[in-house]
Amino acid sequence: MKLATVIGPDSRPQIGALIENDRAIALLQAGVTSMEGAPVPYFNSMLSFLQAGAEAQYKAFVVQDFVADQKPASAVMPISGTTFLSPLPVPESIRDAMSFEQHIINSIRVVGLGPYAKIDETIEKWFGRRRSLAFRFNKAWYERPIYYKSNRFSVVGHGAVVRMPAYTAAFDYELEWGIVIGKAGRDIPLSAARDHIAGYTIFNDFSARDIQMKEMKGRLGPAKGKDFDTGNVIGPWLVTPDDIPEPYNLTMTARVNGEEWSRGSTSDMHWTFEKLISYISQSETLYPGEFIGSGTCSGKLGKGSGLELGRTLNAGDVVELEVEKIGILRNRVAPPVKAVPPPAPAKR
Repeated sequence: MKLATVIGPDSRPQIGALIENDRAIALLQAGVTSMEGAPVPYFNSMLSFLQAGAEAQYKAFVVQDFVADQKPASAVMPISGTTFLSPLPVPESIRDAMSFEQHIINSIRVVGLGPYAKIDETIEKWFGRRRSLAFRFNKAWYERPIYYKSNRFSVVGHGAVVRMPAYTAAFDYELEWGIVIGKAGRDIPLSAARDHIAGYTIFNDFSARDIQMKEMKGRLGPAKGKDFDTGNVIGPWLVTPDDIPEPYNLTMTARVNGEEWSRGSTSDMHWTFEKLISYISQSETLYPGEFIGSGTCSGKLGKGSGLELGRTLNAGDVVELEVEKIGILRNRVAPPVKAVPPPAPAKR
């Protein structure tokens, strides 16, 4: 099932399930009202749906089938022209990891090694990765998954305009995917971690690279390199695990103005989502509605960000991230809004 949050006919956010081969959306609250004569509280929002657990999930399948079959006018919206929000407009939290080994190796060479990057690539080619400088600088990453927490209030969805922050001269995308937690848990064993995944989605962690690099020299961050309005894009919808039984063999691509810049595969994740869930939940409870990003997808097929490619985005660019079996997340980059100085005090 593909679950989305959209602006409904009443101009308010509503949750729905895709039907008709992804050409239409079954609005779940309107659908259950048509079917049973009354609304249910767990279809009020995606968060309330996730918090309700198995009962809400079962009811969603029943309502989806009812709407697809009966097509009550109040409960069906065409995909075309629909305004999408993030599946979770305000996640309970955002954690973004660095799960792909090649991304951090590439980034170390670009940012840390500079003119010696080509030499280090040659060392790896002849003597293996473990002899390279990038590997030696990166030993801590192999010991445990690394992640940071981002601003949950800066989330937008598919089709939204992403506004460049006024302070950057190096705006970038990141080819990522992510999960939403569907069941609470603490000290979750690796063997049970997948049971806590409500669904998979796409994540574009837009970044002000020049600011990020300056901040992280202080051994903390990223801060304003990542935190700005519209900087976190999640969508276009949430795909439940029953639709993706083998999640670690999906092709991922990024296109800018129709040109492919990046290609990768979920199979290149060193730290899987199950490993991330198990690690994060050590002595800490995870709750329904929390979001975990994969980090940038780089691997054997390509490089997953402009940083690694030596390219940046410009105002007007259209960025598309596509993940097999999930969909396409599309956004246009807009120029920054210039700060308006306060009016001069009136002369006396």
